[in-house]
Amino acid sequence: MTTRCQHRHTTGRTQRRPRHPGPPATSVRAVQGYGATVSPHDHDPAGAGRERPHVTHATAAGDRTADAGTPARPAPTARVVLDAGGHAPLLPQARAAFVEALDQGWADPRRLHAEGRRARMLLDGAREAVAGVVGARTEDVDLAPSHTAALHTAVLTVARGRRRAGGDVVVPAVERAAVLHAADTAVATSGGTRVTVPVDHHGRVDLDLMLAAVAAPGVALAALQHANGEVGTLQPTAEVRAAAARAGVPLLVDAGSSLGHVDVGGDWDVLAADAGDWGGPGGLGVLVTRAGVRRSPVAPQDEDRWFPGGVSVPAALAAAVALQVAAADRDTADTARRALVDTVRARVGAEVPDAEVVGDPDGRLPHVVTFSFLYVDGEALVTALDALGFAVASGSACTSSSLEPSHVLAAMGVLTHGNVRLSLPRGARADDVDRFLDALPGVVERVRHAGGATGL
Repeated sequence: MTTRCQHRHTTGRTQRRPRHPGPPATSVRAVQGYGATVSPHDHDPAGAGRERPHVTHATAAGDRTADAGTPARPAPTARVVLDAGGHAPLLPQARAAFVEALDQGWADPRRLHAEGRRARMLLDGAREAVAGVVGARTEDVDLAPSHTAALHTAVLTVARGRRRAGGDVVVPAVERAAVLHAADTAVATSGGTRVTVPVDHHGRVDLDLMLAAVAAPGVALAALQHANGEVGTLQPTAEVRAAAARAGVPLLVDAGSSLGHVDVGGDWDVLAADAGDWGGPGGLGVLVTRAGVRRSPVAPQDEDRWFPGGVSVPAALAAAVALQVAAADRDTADTARRALVDTVRARVGAEVPDAEVVGDPDGRLPHVVTFSFLYVDGEALVTALDALGFAVASGSACTSSSLEPSHVLAAMGVLTHGNVRLSLPRGARADDVDRFLDALPGVVERVRHAGGATGL
C-alpha cells in the first residue's frame, strides 16, 4: 500500500495530515484558553505579575549582624539574568499551558482513539496559532525538535528538492553555524558551491554582492537571517527576497532571534524560528514553508515527513501560547528593552577603557547588545561576572572549549576576544542593568590585572 510520505513527492508543499474522526481542529482561541487568553489583563506594561528571571544568590558582599562577635554572613542578592538568547525564562502563561497539556495531550496524536484525537487537536491548534502570528497557512507550519533541526532540514530538503535548478547555496558570512554547516553538507551532495557573502562593520550583509549572488545561475537556495542574534543587526530581507523572487530562488529566513521580539514581516519563502527564544519551552523549533517551494525529504520514510518522530504536544502548545503572548506584548517590551540597551551601549563605551560596542546602534533588535574589551579573556570575564550574580554570554568562542573566535565578529572585522553578549529577557529591570554596569568596569580591570595586562 502506498503511504502519503513516499519520497517521490517533491512538490515541497507540506502535506495535509489525515483528518481523524472527531471534533474539528482546535482554534486559536482554544489554544489561548490553555492558560493564555490574550487580553489586556495579561499584559501589564510594568511587568506586574510576570515571573522575573531572578533567583536567590549569596554574593561576597556580607551583611552586618547585631552581635559584633558573630561573623558576617553573605547577604542574599537576586541574580540578574541578562542572557536569554535561545533560552529565555518560560513565560507563566506557557507554563500553565504546558502543565494543562500534560493531562490533556499526553497521547500519541497519530492514534485514532479519543485521547489521540484530543492530542491531535492540541497539536493542530498550536500550528494554527503559530501560523496566525507569522501570516501563513496552518498546513505550511511544521514543528521541529529544535531550532537547529529546523535549519538543517530547511537547507537540506530545499537544496535536494531543487537539485535540478542547481547546486549552489548562498549564505552571508554571519549566518548561524547550523546554516553554514548544513549548506556545506548540501553542496557536498549536489556538487555545488557554498557562496559566502561578506558583511560590513555592523554585521549587515553586503547588499550588492548578495543580490548578485542570488541572481547567478545554478542557485538552489539563498539564506539570510532576519537579524543577527550575536550583535542584533537587522538584515535587508525585503530587498533580498525581491531579488530572489525575480531569480526564482527560495529565500530561507532564520528568525530565531527575532520572532516574538519584532515583526519579522512576510519577506521569506521558508522561515525558521526558536520557541525557546520568545519565552516558550526549549527544544522546539518552527519551520514554515510557503506553498510552491520544492522540498524533498532527506531522512528515512516516516509518517512525520520532515521531522520523524514528531514533537511533544505539551511543548508545542506551550510554545504557541508563549508566541501569542510575546506578539501581543511586543511593542511594550520593545520600548522598555530598547531603552535599556541604549543605556548599555552608552555606558560601556564611556566607562570602560579599550572597549568596543559592536552592531548597528539603530537598525537592530531591541534586546541584544555585544561589546568586547582589549586584553581580556572572554571566558574569564563571564566567570567573574557570574560569581557576582550576573548571567551573561560571550561570543568570544563558538563553544566554551574550542577557543576559536566568533565567526560573526571575525567576519565583521571587529575585536573578537574579551566579548560579552547580553540578550535581555522580558521584564528586565533598569536597576538590575544599572547594577551590572556599575560592576563591569571593576571586573574588567581585575581580569586584566590577573592576566598580566597592567600599565598598558
